[in-house]
Amino acid sequence: MGKRGRRKKQKQKVIVISVALTLTVLAGVYVAISFYFSSHFFFRAKINGWRVGGMDLTAAEEKVGDGVEDYLLTVFDRDGGKHHVYGADIACSYVPDGSVEKLLNAQNPVQWVGAIFAPHESEVPITMEYKEELISQAVESMDCFQKENITDPESARIELGEDGYHVEKETPGNRMVFERVLAKVKQAVSAGETSVQLTDEDYVSPEYTSESKEIVETMERIEKYENATIDYQIKDSKEQLGKEQIRDFLTVDGFNVSLKEDKITDYVQMLASKYNTYADVRKFKTSSNDTVEIGGGDYGWIVDKPGEAEQLKADLKAGKPVSREPVYSQRAYVEGKDDIGNTYVEIDYTKQHMWYYENGELVVESDVVTGNINKNNGSPDGVFKIVYKDSPAVLKGEDYESDVTYFMPFAYNVGIHDASWRGGKFGGEIYKSSGSHGCINAPLEVADTIYKKIEVGTPVIAYYREEVELTAENAKISNAFSYKEPDKKEEGR
Repeated sequence: MGKRGRRKKQKQKVIVISVALTLTVLAGVYVAISFYFSSHFFFRAKINGWRVGGMDLTAAEEKVGDGVEDYLLTVFDRDGGKHHVYGADIACSYVPDGSVEKLLNAQNPVQWVGAIFAPHESEVPITMEYKEELISQAVESMDCFQKENITDPESARIELGEDGYHVEKETPGNRMVFERVLAKVKQAVSAGETSVQLTDEDYVSPEYTSESKEIVETMERIEKYENATIDYQIKDSKEQLGKEQIRDFLTVDGFNVSLKEDKITDYVQMLASKYNTYADVRKFKTSSNDTVEIGGGDYGWIVDKPGEAEQLKADLKAGKPVSREPVYSQRAYVEGKDDIGNTYVEIDYTKQHMWYYENGELVVESDVVTGNINKNNGSPDGVFKIVYKDSPAVLKGEDYESDVTYFMPFAYNVGIHDASWRGGKFGGEIYKSSGSHGCINAPLEVADTIYKKIEVGTPVIAYYREEVELTAENAKISNAFSYKEPDKKEEGR
């Protein structure tokens, strides 16, 4: 090998050595940089928007926590209002939770070259600590906890208005539960969150809402009562117990619905006053074609007030519409305003005459002899009814006993019967001197006809055309129209 060849070889060797040295240096530099980035963030790294490139863990955490002094938590109430908690007011400080360290540890140091061309941005929670007494004061000082800004909730309630009972809806109010709001604020601050949303659970709720079981069930009870309307079946009249009247019967005390006994008593009394015809003074067109006024007696409709009150309460509690008669303790022979009808016995004491009509047709008429008015045995006047029929019968008094074939009492112990001892003489003024003890003496054939056709309950209208005063016991007991207390009679003389 010549001199020239040796030089060439030496040159090549130098080049190889240079390249090797360069590569070794570069490798060393790469390894050194990689080692650097094992404890530092890549140059173009960002955390929460902060540039942390080239920073070690401590520096990066300090950088991430730089904004804590400007921390602001916005509390949104359920109505969209905003309330604020400032970091400076609660002595906030950043407390690393290891998130930055995890990012650093997750970084592959040997990939630092690629990171130069592909910057990496990360987000970590800003966990903070605060002073307990300061955060409580900060929350307590928010506008939403100031007395002048607080409206307490109001429960739904049942009210009686012009159109009946209805539910007055609850008022939510805006009073918050301090402990719940404070807990949410603490949680948000600790997590470094910038906002927190309050919900219904953070507010004091009304005790009862319109959907509460107590409200719903109370309204159902009220509606059940109101649905129990009653159509009273009274001929020639229209009487209905409707919702408006039923409401007047109700007492609604909270969730307790009860009936007002006094109001029901008043209503039943109204029914009795309106529809009782017992002993009413009636205008009666006589067989002589004139009109007399006659009251007293025991005939007519009587509403059974205790019975009707109990039935009314039972109907209301049942909660369903009802169509029925009032509860009567006594019924007249005929329904309707004209409860005498056209089947009745008429006795004119003054004319000493009696008629019996059936369905408007005269069945029989006859002169009679009635009570001896001069011996204080005047027959009771008024509107009565046939109480029973008896054949044969024995009539007994203090000083007499008489056998009769037919007896039809209508006023206590006074009735219509045959009187064979009259010898066929009836009418005129016999009753003034030789009248009965109060009964209506009739010819046998007349008593026979009436007895065979008349029904128990048939009205008997008996009247005087002149003013009389009856003081006998039978007149008193039978509620005679012309009965006068004996002492009152004496005082009038």
